[in-house]
Parts: sequence; structure tokens; C-alpha cells
Amino acid sequence: MEATQLQYVTELRTALTRLIKKLRKESATGQQLSLTERSTLVLLQQHTSLQPTELAAMEKITNQSMSQILAHLLELGYINRTASETDKRKAIITLSAKGDEILKQVRSERDKWLAQAITATCTPQEQELLKQIIAPLEKIVEFE
Repeated sequence: MEATQLQYVTELRTALTRLIKKLRKESATGQQLSLTERSTLVLLQQHTSLQPTELAAMEKITNQSMSQILAHLLELGYINRTASETDKRKAIITLSAKGDEILKQVRSERDKWLAQAITATCTPQEQELLKQIIAPLEKIVEFE
């Protein structure tokens, strides 16, 4: 890879990383939870129900750490914990209505800030460029 191309890649990575960090800070609701807690809620929203061991594997953390996270989310009322129908020793974790609302609120706060930032700082032409870059970025995200 050429040095100039490498510089472009570094600048893109740096800008995206800074944007993600900024977005995380722009939700007062989201800051009440750790990154792993928010990510766990998103996984539950995507998969409907999961076992604690599955969540731990997806988050790449220990079962013990996931147990602490789930205890906190349960205490806040963001998740439901029920016994498995097939094996009463296993727990099934689902997102509660309150957890779903929190995720919607976090996304809304971040979207509102991002829309304001784009409107305040970007020309109409730059806004059009941002719309056009979404598809290529999604391709990069899907790359294995």
C-alpha cells in the first residue's frame, strides 16, 4: 500500500473513531450505561432472546462479567429473565419494554445531535456527499 493511500486510510479511521466517540457522549441517556451494557441491550433487541452464555460469547467477555451486567440491567428493569422451557437450569434473557424505550431514546438523542451538527457545519453539497458515502461504508462494515 502506498504511503499516500495509507495516510488516507489513517485519516478516515481517525475521523470515524472521533465521530463514534462524540456520538457516544451526545446521549445523556446512553452515558448512564456502560458500552457493554448498551451493546448487550442491542443484541437482545436484534436476537429477541438469548442465554447469558450466548451474550457473553457475543460480547467476548467472561460469563461472570456478563452475569454482573445482566444483574445491573435487570435491576434497572431493562431486561427480563425467565427459566428456559426445555431446561429450567438455564435462563432466557429478553429485552423489556423499558429497555427497548431506552435504546430508542439513545438513538433519538444521537440522531438529533448528528442532524444538528451536519446542518450547522456542512454545505448542501457536503450533505449530499455524506448521503453518498453511506453505501460504501456499509460495504466496508460487512467485509470479513
